[in-house]
Amino acid sequence: MQTTTAKLYSLHCGQAKTYLAAALFVAGNIALPQLCHTVHLGGPTWLPIYFFTLVGAYKYGWRTGLLTALASPVANSLFFGMPVAAALPAILWKSVVLALVASWTAARFRRASLLLLAGVVLAYQAIGTLGEWALTSDFRTAAQDFRLGLPGMLLQIAGGWALINLNRK
Repeated sequence: MQTTTAKLYSLHCGQAKTYLAAALFVAGNIALPQLCHTVHLGGPTWLPIYFFTLVGAYKYGWRTGLLTALASPVANSLFFGMPVAAALPAILWKSVVLALVASWTAARFRRASLLLLAGVVLAYQAIGTLGEWALTSDFRTAAQDFRLGLPGMLLQIAGGWALINLNRK
């Protein structure tokens, strides 16, 4: 089991770093989906809109995470039409849940491990699926991430762990 003591932060709303970090993570959440959407079902398979939200919230706290969670899907929808406007409420719900679960986990455990990140991903997906089901009344659509998105969840866990632990000094 790989556990490290990562450098974790809790940025505040009055700090320019909060907005700079969020802007960088939003940029990542714009670029990564564009890359993934070049292949058939790349979005539903790799779940790229959530990747930098996870990293931002875990590494820099709930404020950075929430800014990233809210701005990323809206910016992608406005600039590229993906996600489509009808899907925004469910994606925003999952993004916000992810930001809150990731930042709480980081604050509670003060370390990043593959097991903790797996717990974060499973928790936001489970809560997110229930919320999306409530929004859409369609369980099959709500559970799509579990049917198609397992590679994306694994990428969030392993890739998120790697980025969070990139600078441990």
